[in-house]
Amino acid sequence: MADVSVRPARPEDAELVARVQLSTWRTAYGELLPAEALELPLEQVAAVWLHAVEVPPSPRHRLLVALEGAELVGFAASAPATDEDLDAATTSEITALLVEPRWGRRGHGSRLLAATVDHWRTDGTALGVTWAFESDAVTTGFLQSAGWGPDGLGRGLDTGPRVVHQRRLHTDLTAAP
Repeated sequence: MADVSVRPARPEDAELVARVQLSTWRTAYGELLPAEALELPLEQVAAVWLHAVEVPPSPRHRLLVALEGAELVGFAASAPATDEDLDAATTSEITALLVEPRWGRRGHGSRLLAATVDHWRTDGTALGVTWAFESDAVTTGFLQSAGWGPDGLGRGLDTGPRVVHQRRLHTDLTAAP
């Protein structure tokens, strides 16, 4: 049996989280994201994650990491929802859920998602949301297989060279787990 786990991120994880983010962006979203985002310096991205771990804006801002053995292979970041049509007091959002591609299809994303939802239930969250690129069938399929569904809202993100479209997915946390 594989040695796998999910835990809250620690300051020493910031650079590894940044590596997973940049690697995944370059592999999975290289055609969607602007070159400037794909070429961000590792140190700059790591500094953002270090700040998120050391000084989260609220107790509901969380960064969880997935491990296989001693290797950090993915992460999930979540926070109170910020969309104007949602109640931030009872709605939480996954702002990032990434597993480094070479570690995919081993259950790490499912463990990260389940741990995130467990925290949300403890917090009293009633609704979970996230945004996914419309062209990202893998992420959308993964979320739908976990009981998430589109709520009908979409948005376009101006990435500079083009506008990429996302759709919002949601899940009702008041239902039995």
